[in-house]
Amino acid sequence: MQIDGTENRNRVIVRTSIVGIVTNIVLSAFKAAVGFISGSIAVTLDAVNNLSDALSSVITIVGAKLSNKSPDKKHPLGYGRIEYLSAMVVAAIVLYAGGTSAVESVKKIIHPEEADYSTVSLVIIASAVIVKVVLGKYVKRQGERVNSGALVASGADALFDAILSLSVLASAIVFVTTGVSLEAYVGIVISIFIIKAGVGMLIDTLDDILGRRNDVDTAKRIKQILNEDEAVRGAYDLLLHNYGPDKFYASVHLELPDTMTVEEVDTLTRKLQNRVHKETGVILAGVGVYSYNTKNDEAAEIRNKVLQLVKAHPWALQMHGFYVDTVEHAIRFDVVLNFEIAAEEGLEILYKEIGAAFPGYDLHIAPDVDAG
Repeated sequence: MQIDGTENRNRVIVRTSIVGIVTNIVLSAFKAAVGFISGSIAVTLDAVNNLSDALSSVITIVGAKLSNKSPDKKHPLGYGRIEYLSAMVVAAIVLYAGGTSAVESVKKIIHPEEADYSTVSLVIIASAVIVKVVLGKYVKRQGERVNSGALVASGADALFDAILSLSVLASAIVFVTTGVSLEAYVGIVISIFIIKAGVGMLIDTLDDILGRRNDVDTAKRIKQILNEDEAVRGAYDLLLHNYGPDKFYASVHLELPDTMTVEEVDTLTRKLQNRVHKETGVILAGVGVYSYNTKNDEAAEIRNKVLQLVKAHPWALQMHGFYVDTVEHAIRFDVVLNFEIAAEEGLEILYKEIGAAFPGYDLHIAPDVDAG
């Protein structure tokens, strides 16, 4: 079922990209002709921008095909992240188009040339605006449907292009009606918009590659599934590892009673792994275990005192995995620290305070990251 879904996803990406390639090549050809005949730098740059969009769509297809390669010995988790690299290449092309447009526009401001627009030229530019709006909405909608960052970026870029083409049309009409040439300045505006869009695409893709904070809805649903089992006291340290769009592996710690046998833990974790994958599509690859005391009241009292000491600090977001051995005099737990304090500094404070409160106990405190 998952393979069929992947095949359908790639089919949508390829089909949508082909539509974009054909449309942009046709628009580029018409605009290049108009720019050449009229001598308009703004229209010519718009044509170059459309050609870069066609190239971006080609790269999107290549990225989708490569990312769908089966896992192998060298890349056992697949090639899904190639899509992020293809999105980066698309962003680089957009930035290059924006930079080129800026340079050419500045040249035309320094050495101005008058354009000569015909009625046919204006009709072609106006038609291009409409086509770009329709294409942009279509590509972006398809990208959101199949969770393709490259398609979403291409769709957003096409909508930007429609606005830019509209500005070219407006400057042409102003020139025809008043004789005032604004196209070189419009070219500068076009360049700024293109560069801004490229930077946004690049930052968004880099966030995916570097690793984003856990998706709130997905993390919440996984924890809800885990906590619904009566044996689970809490689910902590959930980390989602992304290996491409819709390809997630996860690890988590479950807090379980100290009376459970290894066999019981094995049965429980397998059941929960199956349910998480079925309901969210996330593969719960690693399940660690914290045990909690169930055998004496003294352990509960110690836990409450330690919790008070930990929660007295605003940078200590959560304490979990608490276990105390009253015979061996050992306390262990994890603490989630926010990003306002260094882990070493926070641990030093906690070791000092808890050590003073329980001088006869051996402490082991593990810092956890606030991953969401």
